[in-house]
Amino acid sequence: MRDTHDPHNAARLMPATPARLRELLARIADAASPVLVVGDLCLDRYLFGQPSRVSREAPIVVLDETRVDDRAGGGAAPALALAALGCTVAVVGVIGDDAEGQQLRNLFQRAGIACDGLVIDASRPTTTKTRVVAEGTLRFPQQLVRLDRQERAPVAAAVEQALAESIATIAAAHEAAGMLVSDYRSGVTTEVVVAAALAAGRAHGALTTVDSQGELEKFRGFDLVKCNQAEAEQGLGHPLGDRAAREAALRALHARLGVGTLLVTRGGDGAALQSASGYAEVPAINRSEVYDVTGAGDTVVAVMTAALLAGGTPVEAAQLAQVAAGIVVQRWGNAQATHADLDAALTLTPTPA
Repeated sequence: MRDTHDPHNAARLMPATPARLRELLARIADAASPVLVVGDLCLDRYLFGQPSRVSREAPIVVLDETRVDDRAGGGAAPALALAALGCTVAVVGVIGDDAEGQQLRNLFQRAGIACDGLVIDASRPTTTKTRVVAEGTLRFPQQLVRLDRQERAPVAAAVEQALAESIATIAAAHEAAGMLVSDYRSGVTTEVVVAAALAAGRAHGALTTVDSQGELEKFRGFDLVKCNQAEAEQGLGHPLGDRAAREAALRALHARLGVGTLLVTRGGDGAALQSASGYAEVPAINRSEVYDVTGAGDTVVAVMTAALLAGGTPVEAAQLAQVAAGIVVQRWGNAQATHADLDAALTLTPTPA
């Protein structure tokens, strides 16, 4: 239960200065490793083209293809975000027995992410999200359409068991300091898999964190559960309302879930968090220069995981995560904020009042 008179708790709810956040950032690469990321992996494929004419077959623009860009997305995005900060990272998830699955493996290897925990399921395709994108004279490309190839049904029992065994094996082999579960609701993060991740995290004394897209009750007992405002409202069954109402609602949800910290992202309004120390709200760093929000949530949970492992308080971790999110929303596609990006951004971040 929250003790509003505890000076130690009050100190933990105070916002940090940019200098303090830079100290925290400097510790991340050493303190926040290794982290095992478990989740619904996805290949983000971008087909770029230059507009050339209007089709004779239909009233649509014809693009002359210029290039193809493949990126690891979905539950793979937090792994890339952690690697960009200098953390040692391993992944566990499902890929199909197809070219897209092999490409995902290649992308992990290129980023220095251990992928010996991948489980191949020949009965389902690798989740692939293909975007057709027009490039022209504008500053950023324009996405025209997205085609998803995705199987959302839960994985078969044999695959589920293989994932659970892989989690235990990889966590032990890498001596995981952190266990991050990324749920994109594509059939991988079943109750059995989530329980295996939580059990492995506890067995190794690892920080257990979750990026949830709902089904919050599935993640009882984790150290950090992150969701967005719509998902929190769905779990509560009513809107969050004003600050006083948000505080009361999230305190109740936090207690119900039995988690260490509950973080609710609120887009341009920043984030609200409830922990054992109390309730706090962290403002967004960048509210105006927003181009593409793809990967912002993945960045938030990854940076918060790393910052907590480096010794930050939940409020400090949320502050650093908001700085990182403010960077990636200015970039095209599923982008990451590097250690150097954050360091540079913190030099421009005003000291909180």
